[in-house]
Amino acid sequence: MSFENTTVLVVDDEPDLRTLYELTLLREGYRVYTAGSVQEARAQLQQRRFEILITDMRLPDGLGMELLQDLRSQGRSERAIVMTAYGSADNAVAALREGAFDYLTKPVDLKQFRQVVASASQGLQDAAALVPAQPASQAAPQPGTPARSALPAQRELIGPSLVMQQVRERIAKVAGSMAPILVRGESGTGKELVAQSLHRNSQRASGPMVAVNCGAIPENLLEAEFFGARKGA
Repeated sequence: MSFENTTVLVVDDEPDLRTLYELTLLREGYRVYTAGSVQEARAQLQQRRFEILITDMRLPDGLGMELLQDLRSQGRSERAIVMTAYGSADNAVAALREGAFDYLTKPVDLKQFRQVVASASQGLQDAAALVPAQPASQAAPQPGTPARSALPAQRELIGPSLVMQQVRERIAKVAGSMAPILVRGESGTGKELVAQSLHRNSQRASGPMVAVNCGAIPENLLEAEFFGARKGA
């Protein structure tokens, strides 16, 4: 897998860690830029486009979450990975709601770090490869015309409506993340089809997908199994 055309911005206020992340990514072939604060990161983002943004949560002049909000408000396409020494479920959920691709807790395991960045980069390359070349006259879709699905394994999620297009786009956005994904909806709306599509396009696609009917399991037994698994993890 080639990462030579993938540009990454690493934002961390600790020089030693910033250098460690930079060297780790340079060895993998990425083009790496760095910043030590929200202000420095914003200056870098104004100068150029990146494929991936990796940011610490707490910075001297603000929060890395502010950079994610900037990306969203400006409609930018960088995939964001958030790192923090203050890991919690609330922080993870907040980061994912702001559009983060994934979330890492410090001290960051470098193997996991490389895998997450590679997954973000590969997802971008796959999406780009699936966009067909078009004549200039056909490059811009007509108003109201739904865009093509970003992932090939969504053929069963049919329908040209805007809502279905949003479902496919959301699957494309989150499928590469290692974070748990909650799929909600009324009975019969296709939650399992969405789950299958997510699995096929995830890093776990080579393994089996196991569907569990939680409604058929007594609540106290389900809780015991869940918390028992968490303690043993």
